[in-house]
Amino acid sequence: MRKLSAFFQIGILTVLLIPTILTAAAPSAWAQNPVPSTTEPRSSAAQKPADSQKPDDDQGPAGTVKVNVNVVGLFFNVKDKHGALIPNMTKDDFQVFEDGAPQTIKYFAADSNLPLTLGILIDSSGSQRNVLDMEKQVGGAFLHQILTDKDEAYVIDFNVDAELVQDYTRDVHRLQAALNKVKINTGFTTGPIPGAGGGPVPTANSPGTVLYDAVYLSAHDMLAKEVGRKAMILLTDGEDEGSRLKIKDAIEAAQKADAIVYVLLCADRGFYGSFQVGYSGEGEMRKLTEATGGRVINVGNKFDKLREAFDQIAAELRSQYNLGYTPSNTKLDGGYRKLEIKCKQNYKIQSRAGYYATAREPLPQ
Repeated sequence: MRKLSAFFQIGILTVLLIPTILTAAAPSAWAQNPVPSTTEPRSSAAQKPADSQKPDDDQGPAGTVKVNVNVVGLFFNVKDKHGALIPNMTKDDFQVFEDGAPQTIKYFAADSNLPLTLGILIDSSGSQRNVLDMEKQVGGAFLHQILTDKDEAYVIDFNVDAELVQDYTRDVHRLQAALNKVKINTGFTTGPIPGAGGGPVPTANSPGTVLYDAVYLSAHDMLAKEVGRKAMILLTDGEDEGSRLKIKDAIEAAQKADAIVYVLLCADRGFYGSFQVGYSGEGEMRKLTEATGGRVINVGNKFDKLREAFDQIAAELRSQYNLGYTPSNTKLDGGYRKLEIKCKQNYKIQSRAGYYATAREPLPQ
């Protein structure tokens, strides 16, 4: 197992000034000098469909070709007012807007078989001790259900720091073994907080749940250089304690990586006893998921609810539409562009809220 290192993207087009988060020597230790990123894309990345695909005005699967035009690709779901997925839509059913300006859809596909790169992020802080085994069991079953021989996944464990438990693999048995290795961080005490109602809480002298850091690391170090469909699933109660980064940093990193984020709120509310702190993190988790095209599903500590939530995610990932357009605003200035997909039948669209207009590395020749 190795610790993940994060890189802060400050310069955007040609200059990167990127300090590094180091967690090997001590939890959340930070390097003082900028260093180049050592994270390289996997050799299989070039084999996956790229965001830049051949423009095609006809409906049908978009062919994968090596082009250098700037194409924005969007994966999204369509739902009715009851949340049921709507199949068999066509390109003519949709309109795309960037910063309010209409865009011309260049390609469109209703293809659920594109390769998927998936990150499982599992919270092993003290508050999860009574739900972790459930998460391992149901999460493993989900991986067996969703992954095909074209897909790859990895597992990150986070508590006082974030650790890559299993690197990219197509082997579901390895992924299950990685989940089984995750153990609760025991750095908590049952002593009362002064003036509070008591109950076990994370220690005051140690960060307990670096949730925002873990999302950033997963997006930046693992997914940013991947292509095609990318998603993260967080198993957590949504509470962050001790991250060096803020929720806005995690959201920005996920958006720059074009990663969809789902959050399964797994919480043992009895952990806090009568002192009902926490769980305010649900609002921050909704910001994260809504910005990236995922959603929050509250499962508490119920096995059946967690299994149903994973089933819903599997169905959504298999029912995605995929469209692309060449932006009418051709400036690659690193600025944030707001996206909106409208459906002529007024169905609900579940899609990322925007993207950052940065220069993309050319595809391998």
